[in-house]
Amino acid sequence: LRLLVEMASAHVELDTIIYNAAVSACTKGGHWDQALRLMLEMASTHVESDTIMYDAAVSACEKCGQQAQALRFLGEVAWPQHLS
Repeated sequence: LRLLVEMASAHVELDTIIYNAAVSACTKGGHWDQALRLMLEMASTHVESDTIMYDAAVSACEKCGQQAQALRFLGEVAWPQHLS
């Protein structure tokens, strides 16, 4: 995640691929809370998320026994975007 911050500080445009890599790293490291935080950050910066991103964030929650967080995330962030 430090690299992500450094990239932003260097004015590198953070896109879906970069965020996907960061969320996947959080998933592998068992950091479900950071994965969801990155998803919220992505939404606030208007970077478009994709199914890879949603899958990684939900997987991070599932691997850490946080199924309720995964459902909340899908209900608040992922699902409403696909209704519009």
